Amino acid sequence: MSIPTIAEAAALIAAKKLSPVELTQACLARMTAMDNTLHAFILPTEERALSDAKAAEAAIMKDGPIGKLHGIPIGLKDIVDTAGIPTTCQSKILVDNVPDSDATCAAKLAAAGTVLMGKLTTHEFADGGPSFDLPKPPSRNPWNPEHFTAGSSSGTGAAVAAGMILCGIGTDTGGSIRGPAALCGIAGMKPTYGLVSRAGVAPAAFSLDHIGPMAWTAEDCAIMLQALAGHDPKDPASANRAVPDYSALIGVGLKGVRIGVIRHFHEVDHKVAAATQAGIDNAAATFRSLGAEVVDVTLSPLQDWHACGSLISITERASAYEEWARTRLGDFSERVQRRLMLGALVSGVDYVQAVRRRRELRAELKAAMTNLDIVITAGAPGEAPKMDAIPRWDVFASPGFTMPFNVSGYPAMAICAGFGPAGLPVSVQLVGKPFQEAKVFQVADAFEKATPFRAKRPSMVG
Repeated sequence: MSIPTIAEAAALIAAKKLSPVELTQACLARMTAMDNTLHAFILPTEERALSDAKAAEAAIMKDGPIGKLHGIPIGLKDIVDTAGIPTTCQSKILVDNVPDSDATCAAKLAAAGTVLMGKLTTHEFADGGPSFDLPKPPSRNPWNPEHFTAGSSSGTGAAVAAGMILCGIGTDTGGSIRGPAALCGIAGMKPTYGLVSRAGVAPAAFSLDHIGPMAWTAEDCAIMLQALAGHDPKDPASANRAVPDYSALIGVGLKGVRIGVIRHFHEVDHKVAAATQAGIDNAAATFRSLGAEVVDVTLSPLQDWHACGSLISITERASAYEEWARTRLGDFSERVQRRLMLGALVSGVDYVQAVRRRRELRAELKAAMTNLDIVITAGAPGEAPKMDAIPRWDVFASPGFTMPFNVSGYPAMAICAGFGPAGLPVSVQLVGKPFQEAKVFQVADAFEKATPFRAKRPSMVG
């Protein structure tokens, strides 16, 4: 069976032309064939998957689907609590942890009738990878298993690209949805801060943490976000506002849409590879050809955004895991040990100055986007590097393109913009105004449908 998108599978399931059991069996077959190489799953749940699929099929045959996710195989990043199923956070510290209840995001996807394929590989507590001193090996890139997936939603990126699942949960503190989406050639949306509940998900940095969908297309991410969004009193940062139709602008076209290119981010502040630059330029040209207005935008240097977000991130992470850092430091991986120790050394003065700078930068972005709908820059510097080429302090090696939008809390999405000379994906990042995810999906979907990149899967998928 070829790999359908969620939108395609939902239409076939509703027409009773595709069985959720057959779809799940096809995904399980790909998992069996590829996951010994890719390590996308920390814990496959084959029995649960088949049980979910049979229940979905019976319900659909009786009353029809309850929505577009009914009968769709998914995966959950292994920092998401699942009742009765281990949630280890890829750490020795939680290797025996079995939660009593589902995280809110897991419960919402289950209520939508999804099929749980398993718990997906992550960096330890969503930080510091790839690491080879953890209970399970790190994920590998299905476009070339010698190469990295980015992190920390590494298993989700690999599993979606390889067709083992149709979509999955990612979390994003400095780029952990958009990085794997970029390097694995899929679509990944970091929603507006507070849009999706984080209750029951292991924290990284509280004021930067987001949860969002990862799938093959922007349209599929919109379908998934529809089930995930909404107020949750169990998350104190949860936004209390009505949930719109995130697919409302899919297929509307781009006439009149105003797009800004943060050119200096990827041409000056952190010069990207030629293939990535070509992908961004092609995206801008495509948007113009579809009727959008495209202009240049200038912000503070990328280094300012990255320094601000990185200092807040390491400090808040050290706070989140302070007790274990004092009592069980040796049970963390070497990478995470170093980061926790560094975060513990940040002064209160420095942290407050970073928070003050964050407010200035956010106000700057708001002003720059006054007359714009979307801004764009790179999703990642280039093609995925090799697994052994990631520096120990990769978070500080060069400023990342994703951190500015954790600092601001604005919705940001990475989509495939082409392929580099090694045959690996390159990416463009689309950023919208707060709670304007539907506009981001509109632009991303238009680009995907105007370009050929969604027709190509990794060769190992067959």
